[in-house]
Amino acid sequence: MPPRLRRTQPPLCLRLAPRRCITADEKPLPTADTPGPGPNEGQLPHVSEEAAAMGKITGEGGPEIEQGTPVQEILKRDEESQEKAPKVMQEQVQSTSAKGTRSFSTSARPRQEAMLSAQDSGVEASGHIFDLPSLPLPANMHLKYRHAPIVKQVTNLLMRDGKLSVAQRNMAMILNHLRTASPPTINPERPLIPGSPPASHLPLNPILYLTLAIDSVAPLLRIRAQKGMAGGGASLQVPVPLSLQQRRRQAVMWILDAAGKKPARGSGRGQFAQRVAEEIVGIVEGRSGVWERRGGIHKLAVSARANLNVRGRR
Repeated sequence: MPPRLRRTQPPLCLRLAPRRCITADEKPLPTADTPGPGPNEGQLPHVSEEAAAMGKITGEGGPEIEQGTPVQEILKRDEESQEKAPKVMQEQVQSTSAKGTRSFSTSARPRQEAMLSAQDSGVEASGHIFDLPSLPLPANMHLKYRHAPIVKQVTNLLMRDGKLSVAQRNMAMILNHLRTASPPTINPERPLIPGSPPASHLPLNPILYLTLAIDSVAPLLRIRAQKGMAGGGASLQVPVPLSLQQRRRQAVMWILDAAGKKPARGSGRGQFAQRVAEEIVGIVEGRSGVWERRGGIHKLAVSARANLNVRGRR
């Protein structure tokens, strides 16, 4: 039996009747009898341009189109607006300079007026708007000294495995937390270093906030075990003074140790920075355990100060 052939229908695009397109020859487009101006032609002038034209006709002098008109000059011409203006602007209008001069302009002054002459500024080379820096340059005028010393030191101590970008991100989170946190409550029993500003001013300057917290708990001394000073190989504990950088380093290590022991309250890359910031706030408020570690070091140094005059026995 021969195979049965399947009838296939033509595609839909071929089954549809083609539409008849009307050309412009059969039905031309309508045209206006009198062609008028386009949408961007024949516009009304600006208010300032109209005021300048009127002032030129009357001879009173209108606003300057090239530089713009300050608000004080507009208020001078309109007494009703001057009465409703803020008090600060009313005082500026009353204390303006002589006629023909202006204190400022709403547009930039020409470059020729802003450029300093070589004789007045003392610049040998021409083409400089501002003075050239005096030579030799200071030692700290470098890109790597753009941060405060305390911020740079804490960032280096926060760094792990050479990941400086992660440490800088954590440092930025710590400073942001100190800036946005509520003002701390100072504990009278554990005061900050002398000369510190009020507690309400600390969030306004997070770097000062961080510096006060670190310097307040930084130890003044450290205990060094001197071998052989007691004779027979026995060692004595001798207090040794620390420099500013050493004191801050010890305080930051205590803060990081205390923040690492706190329980985590969530997940995310900003959790450790938040715990460090909370520990700094706790130091300023006097409820951190770093104060006890500082007090223990000082008590041990006071008790061992008699060992400073002991000489080692042979």
